[in-house]
Amino acid sequence: MVRVSHYITAPGRKYGAKPFLKWAGGKRQLIAKIQEFIPASFNTYFEPFVGGGAVLFDLQPTQVVINDRNAELINCYRVIKDSVEALITQLELHKAQNTKDYYYQIRQLDRQSSFSLEHDNIARAARIIYLNKTCYNGLFRVNSRGQFNVPFGKYAAPAIVEPEVLRAVSAYLNQNQVTIVNTDFADALAQARSGDFVYFDPPYDPVSDTASFTKYGASGFGREEQTRLREVFGQLDRCGCKLLLSNAQTEFIQELYQGFSCAVVSATRSINSNTKKRGRINEVLISNFEI
Repeated sequence: MVRVSHYITAPGRKYGAKPFLKWAGGKRQLIAKIQEFIPASFNTYFEPFVGGGAVLFDLQPTQVVINDRNAELINCYRVIKDSVEALITQLELHKAQNTKDYYYQIRQLDRQSSFSLEHDNIARAARIIYLNKTCYNGLFRVNSRGQFNVPFGKYAAPAIVEPEVLRAVSAYLNQNQVTIVNTDFADALAQARSGDFVYFDPPYDPVSDTASFTKYGASGFGREEQTRLREVFGQLDRCGCKLLLSNAQTEFIQELYQGFSCAVVSATRSINSNTKKRGRINEVLISNFEI
């Protein structure tokens, strides 16, 4: 059984691992609050919407299942685990050529029908990290055809290559029992059992009709999916898993999880294509256990 102390889980304490991508809804600024909701002990840790991995790299559990429906994101995790030095070399090449024209040349590669066949996993991972570090406001957004569509960011000196971070993430992924999955969140949790801990950080329920940002992948995550997630949450609760979920503080979410513990926290969101929609918002942390 894993035992976790809230006082030794500062980001990267053991491996120096921390998120290697900017990610909408990332939890780096809420880590201290989330730590208060980490159970004192658990067996396997599951994170079915891993995103940038801020909670994962802070907690650094030894037996883990991480998942995301974004295949390009999960490919990055796998390449960092298996081929980190080759990835660093590819990123150095991108860094040496970084211009606006070069950015759009790399961005348009997924418009080619042969993209997934002609580009190996290392090249694909380097492309995503490069685009993420140089695109406007660090967004990961795709259109209905799954094509990356964020404009160039015009940064003076973007951190395209961070070898120490990538090597630290690789060390963590290799020196622990980490299973990396690219599937539906419900399927990723099929092996969760009593005593396991699941942290859910799904795409958030929109706080208004115009605030929705769920296009991390080619398919969205609307209220039908939020309701299905609540059903899975209930199933895992009944089988004895320890559960923690982040979401927006909306009436829909609070009604959906009525009966579970709910704490309101405030976060600053700086990743949004509309600058007027950035700023402090209220979120909820929902759990099924006593802290």
